[in-house]
Amino acid sequence: MRWIPAAILCLTFGFSCAPKSTNEDNTLAQISDPEVMKYAVDGKRLYENHCGNCHQNDGKGLGKLIPPLREADYFKESVHRSIWIMKHGQKGEIIVNGQVYNQDMPASPQLTPLEIAQISTYVFNIWGMEEGIITSSDVEKYLRERPKNY
Repeated sequence: MRWIPAAILCLTFGFSCAPKSTNEDNTLAQISDPEVMKYAVDGKRLYENHCGNCHQNDGKGLGKLIPPLREADYFKESVHRSIWIMKHGQKGEIIVNGQVYNQDMPASPQLTPLEIAQISTYVFNIWGMEEGIITSSDVEKYLRERPKNY
């Protein structure tokens, strides 16, 4: 009978330290199209590695320093501009959801068109958006010409 308290203690700590799954963390669950999912799975990993440090994995940004992507009017306004910024970066003041931001975003010239397509497909199909697949051909087309609203 001495083992009962130890077993209860192990079970209690085992369950309390187990990773928690929340809707915030499980953004891929929002995607129902299997073709979109193919791009988005790698896109999530790439986003977290290249973008999440500043824009945060939940897309909410860093207060008044780094703008959000999630529910952001500036981001939603133009896939073309967002793709251009991922590759070439951005300097100067922008207004996102009425808030002024003036922190340079560095360019990511090492990202391939496929990687940008995967990141774009991921971020434009979570947080309530349903843009569909953004292909590497789409990205190449967008990168050939500077967006008008850049």
